Amino acid sequence: MDRITRAHRAQQLRQTDFVAEKRLWAGLRGRRLAGLKFRRQHPIAGYFADFACEAVRLVVEVDGLSHDVEGQAARDAERQAHIEAAGWHVLRFRNRDVLERLDAVLAEIQRVASAMRA
Repeated sequence: MDRITRAHRAQQLRQTDFVAEKRLWAGLRGRRLAGLKFRRQHPIAGYFADFACEAVRLVVEVDGLSHDVEGQAARDAERQAHIEAAGWHVLRFRNRDVLERLDAVLAEIQRVASAMRA
């Protein structure tokens, strides 16, 4: 996928964010979490990570109901394996966790990022 196409696809994905992703983005954007710079819909290893912090090579994925569809777990595992093979660590959260326990989700992201900095 060429650079322009990737940028266009990332823009499309940002425009179709789900509520949980928007709430999490509000806590991550603008270096609000421990000064870490996160990007939305960041291309990695042929996939688009929901959120990525290049400084510590951390990907944060938010899984909604579509991830409960038959066969999706295998696709998620394959996708995660490719991203991890590219040298990134992946954290996954359910939409429900983001919506109901945003502070705990942000604390976990910060804890893992801090451990990766060390």
